[in-house]
Amino acid sequence: MVRHRVCTGGGRCEWFIKAPDARLRAGIGPYRGFHARAGVPQDRLVLPSGRVSLLIGFGGELRVGENGTAEGAKAGAGMARHTSVVSGLHTRARVLGHGGELHGVELALAPWAAYRLFGGASLAELGDVLTDPEDVLGARCRSLGERLAEAPGWGERFALLDETLLAWTAGAAPAHTVAPAVLEAWRLLHQAQGHMRIREVADRTGWSLRHLESLFREQIGLTPKRLARVLRLRRAVGELTAGRGAAHTAAVCGFFDQSHLGREFNALTGMPPGRWLAAGGTANSAWITG
Repeated sequence: MVRHRVCTGGGRCEWFIKAPDARLRAGIGPYRGFHARAGVPQDRLVLPSGRVSLLIGFGGELRVGENGTAEGAKAGAGMARHTSVVSGLHTRARVLGHGGELHGVELALAPWAAYRLFGGASLAELGDVLTDPEDVLGARCRSLGERLAEAPGWGERFALLDETLLAWTAGAAPAHTVAPAVLEAWRLLHQAQGHMRIREVADRTGWSLRHLESLFREQIGLTPKRLARVLRLRRAVGELTAGRGAAHTAAVCGFFDQSHLGREFNALTGMPPGRWLAAGGTANSAWITG
């Protein structure tokens, strides 16, 4: 599937999207190839997603701002530069940008799937962190990137991703599988969209709160409470972009009131809901990640 649209400020952006092999779909979202040829620098605010992102670049340079404001990114403040990146779960919006062209593919991974694919590497060390994928995956990531870049087209690239990820999954040691109680806590929090007391989550898994928090952070990347904040934000974003008011959104998403919603929204995105909507915020607020 190919999607085209005009980039902000002109130029052309292309997306090439395909679902992974059926055996991978439980933990991996659609593959998203992209080729942005804007001709001018682009910046976009990206909200916390509750997913681990693996972006493998073939050309161009990705700029990342950690300050969570588009103004800071455009001023060049705190911008790191990468060709490929892996990002753990994060609780603060980031600004992504490029100098006019960017080419690559992105995978959105459920943290429990990333834990297995990454060979049991501690996702706690990736929480609120963005780094080079080779720091986590080693030389096999560099080899995959080279093969993807050399492939003649997106059909071949997607087939290569299926082959590689299936091999990585099959080769993972049993010790690199997320604990059942952690997976159940993840499921409960997603089912409730973050609107569930963490002690109740622990009780339903049969673990103590302290034990669950420790292992959840190790294998998912954030504590259950911090993940719940992200999930509530994602639901609030959906409600607001659907045109529902702040009072309704606060009530259905588990915030005490509109003020609580505003404080949380500002803490996680760097701006209040009204300003975000006025700036053209969407449910994904991203040109690469969602």
